[in-house]
Amino acid sequence: MAKALKDKSPSSIASSRTQRNPVKATGSLKKSAAQGRRRTRLTEAEILEVFRRFHAACPEPKGELLYVNAYTLLVAVVLSAQATDAGVNKATPALFKAADTPAKMVALGEDKVRDLIKTIGLYRTKAKNVIALSRRLVDEFSGEVPGNRDVLETLPGVGRKTANVVMNIAFGHPTMAVDTHVFRIANRIGLSQGTTPLAVEADLLRVVPPDYALHAHHWLILHGRYVCKARKPECWRCLINDICLYPDKTPAP
Repeated sequence: MAKALKDKSPSSIASSRTQRNPVKATGSLKKSAAQGRRRTRLTEAEILEVFRRFHAACPEPKGELLYVNAYTLLVAVVLSAQATDAGVNKATPALFKAADTPAKMVALGEDKVRDLIKTIGLYRTKAKNVIALSRRLVDEFSGEVPGNRDVLETLPGVGRKTANVVMNIAFGHPTMAVDTHVFRIANRIGLSQGTTPLAVEADLLRVVPPDYALHAHHWLILHGRYVCKARKPECWRCLINDICLYPDKTPAP
């Protein structure tokens, strides 16, 4: 009998056991399934502790893009789409020296802007957008950056993430700008199970404690950029390692 069972597949063994004692087998399978499930969302207390630790380690996190005013911040964020902050920062000092207001940017012209940012990916399209949004700001907003996310999103080259960054940094709103880092970190840690940036944003707005909301997206971006990296997270030096629900933590080298 033992040999006969050994030759059977796991599914056939489970089936034969269910037939002999269906109540016992069903309970056993339920227990096994429960043991196989893992928790995917942090508790309210755990989330509070995550952001308490981020705050303790870096009370005033800053974005890494260089800018001199709300307008140049807007331009820098538009230029950073599908590019690194470091790459953008190599091009913008010369650009902002030549034009740090919408009127000066329009006067500078698309060709000159394109030449100054040609080291940045998609520079042709971005130069066109920078001139177009600058012209809109001059014509419709007296050269000022509007402090309204819905209005910002109507500007050429400005999506929700860009608008959220500007609203957060320039105007002090507790928005959640979800880039690739924030999207990955929120799902990996257990702050969200969202499958789209908008869903993750909604989750973060709901679960992040109000006292930490202003800087939350900066902490998550920096954590994802320097510690919880996409391919190989450096879990051994992560300050929330014991709270994070990621099941495949990287061991120390």
